Amino acid sequence: MRDMAPTQAEVTKLAEIRDALRERHLHPAAERPATNGRGIHHTALISSDVERTIEFYQDILGFPLTELIENRDYPGSSHFFFDVGNGNAVAFFDLPGLDLGPYAEVLGGLHHLALSVTPERWSAIKDKLDEAGVQYLLESKTSIYLSDPDGARVELISDPLGEMYGEKIG
Repeated sequence: MRDMAPTQAEVTKLAEIRDALRERHLHPAAERPATNGRGIHHTALISSDVERTIEFYQDILGFPLTELIENRDYPGSSHFFFDVGNGNAVAFFDLPGLDLGPYAEVLGGLHHLALSVTPERWSAIKDKLDEAGVQYLLESKTSIYLSDPDGARVELISDPLGEMYGEKIG
């Protein structure tokens, strides 16, 4: 496995592949069929400490805890949810007794979770992160990247839903 950025020749080839994929699969908005989806019901991550996760997502980031139940798939495990707006939730499981390793970026795994907040809330959350001593990366004046207590990457983005860097993405 290689652990370095692609060469310029590889970047050029990858851009050509991306262009071909776009040409083959990305239909103009007026020609796209309606989606079968209604939205993301919830995204589930794994927590090593339920209370620490609640304190981070609810008390620092400001996403209210909406449910805390036993995980139906694993006895003794908690399944808990945070309201991230528009009827969407971020959920967590703790899996007591399983020897799980630390967060790792792997194929098929989570790269980051981007959560939309208003510019005003974005500023207030940034202040709370500073007060709590949470390290983050400020990107493009609209995105804050940080790690949650278990290492999952979270992006707080102040661009409106359906936009990125002032451009429509759908």
